[in-house]
Amino acid sequence: MTTAEYLGVPEAELAASGALHTAREIEQQPRMLARTHALLAQLRERIEAFVGPIAHDPAARIILTGAGTSAYIGQCLAPLLDRQLAARVDAVPTTDIVSCPRLYLDPHQPLLLVSFGRSGNSPESLAAVELAETLVPGVRHLLVTCNPDGALGRIAARQAMTLQLPEETHDASFAMTSSFSCMMYATLAALAGIDALDQRIAVVADATARVIADARPALQELALRGFDRVAYLGSGPFQGLAREACLKLGELSNGAVATCFDSPLGFRHGPKTFVTDRTLVMVFVSGDATTRRYDQDLIDELRQDGCAARVIEVTAHPRPLAARDTLAVPGMAAAQDVELLWPYVAVAQLYAFFASRALGLSPDNPNVQGTVNRVVQGVRIHPLAD
Repeated sequence: MTTAEYLGVPEAELAASGALHTAREIEQQPRMLARTHALLAQLRERIEAFVGPIAHDPAARIILTGAGTSAYIGQCLAPLLDRQLAARVDAVPTTDIVSCPRLYLDPHQPLLLVSFGRSGNSPESLAAVELAETLVPGVRHLLVTCNPDGALGRIAARQAMTLQLPEETHDASFAMTSSFSCMMYATLAALAGIDALDQRIAVVADATARVIADARPALQELALRGFDRVAYLGSGPFQGLAREACLKLGELSNGAVATCFDSPLGFRHGPKTFVTDRTLVMVFVSGDATTRRYDQDLIDELRQDGCAARVIEVTAHPRPLAARDTLAVPGMAAAQDVELLWPYVAVAQLYAFFASRALGLSPDNPNVQGTVNRVVQGVRIHPLAD
């Protein structure tokens, strides 16, 4: 009888150490991406009819919103979608909308508010929808959620469409993994058009699966080295991904590992002082030839000055001379940056998972003190003041 494994660890061992949900939810992502694509393909006409009037209007605005990991979905996608769509596209966290609504919600500008929610029960997510309803006449809401029982998918709004993702993406673990990747994919498909992805979903899912399988040993070895600081760097959409990588490691290490994020060029202007001889630097390298040269310049600089313990190049364009410290994404040399988001985030999730286990924590619930909740409790949402 074959023993089930996830991320190379027997299921029984994962269950005993409080790591089963996280391991399973990381490993299931290629399959969940394919299922998310199939779901969106069935809805393509309805989605286009709903988002099209805003997406194709140069006077309109699309806001991608969520809190924490859900906010970083928007930060990854906004610069890419803003180049593709006629409407202006911005990423604004719900936490900013709720605290400063009139700064971000213009009653005179047509608006599509795209709200992300793993559980759909975040008080800020619900309040952001309600504020947009109050302040922006004719606002449309695209609600992207993983929980069929969440409040977000049932909230009263004049014009709303809910994208209910496969129930398996409603991660049972503390940290968001497959919920992040699938909500990000669903949003790209809904706004950029799923037709453009029909020929690429298999490539993206396969590259993500190969990274999860092939990069595991190297990432586990790195995690066992016990770095006390990790810097994640990325240009363009990968800066949002670097921020998500910081959060994932912070969550799964329960704050035991200090993290920072930046762009490779920005890192030179002061943040580089974060680096010590106990620091791991991980750079998500762009597929764009011009951007990649800047990313590689910073990698080479860090390796030459020898301040960091290790500098890891995550790339679809491996350089033979740096093979030891390269995590290569196979078969993606011709990929655009948007297609690299999923295999790259898998690298970050895997490192955080193995770092959590190396620290003796339970990845499914590393915050045993209970001071951090998946759905924030005790947040008072104040009504609009005159």
